[in-house]
Amino acid sequence: MGRLFTPFCVGDCFEIIPPQDQAQQPQRTTLVMAEGAFGSGEHETTASCLEIIPELPLQNADILDLGCGTGILAIAALKRGARQALCVDIEPAAINSCRINARLNQVESRISVLCGELHQLEAQLHPCDLIFANIYGDILLTVAETLVQYTKPGGLLLLSGILYEYNFDVRECYQRLGCQLLKNRLLMEFSTLLLRRLPD
Repeated sequence: MGRLFTPFCVGDCFEIIPPQDQAQQPQRTTLVMAEGAFGSGEHETTASCLEIIPELPLQNADILDLGCGTGILAIAALKRGARQALCVDIEPAAINSCRINARLNQVESRISVLCGELHQLEAQLHPCDLIFANIYGDILLTVAETLVQYTKPGGLLLLSGILYEYNFDVRECYQRLGCQLLKNRLLMEFSTLLLRRLPD
């Protein structure tokens, strides 16, 4: 079987490799990704989040990854010290991909996966130290109150997938809900926001 994609590095921390390859950068955290419809971390929104993850206080953190796709962000955080992650996606194929990649990275015991829309799953959510949501800006506006509600006071939200046209509205919405803007990264087409939920 031929190589699915060529190993590549993201930021200063991560090396992403297909299952049949060996890590080439021992000083980096290796993420093993089975290539599929949801990519392997190449998209600028995913790469932007991966570049920020090493800067976050991850030790023993509880994570929610909304729109998890391959699960790469949750897996990266777990391999950098997070305690457990809940991965949510509306696509059954994404949930399957997340499970496969969790096994490949030997973190399956610390990842739970749920398929469905956020409002359908609230009974299974709990307050988290860190929320990832790499989804479109209009959806981030729709789920804003719920995401902030399930971020612990002082916790962080790393939001990406935000086209420029939604950047201002998303920033304003989350700040109005009690979040402090820490980063606003403008990419080629999209943007990434890092926010902290202020204490009540």
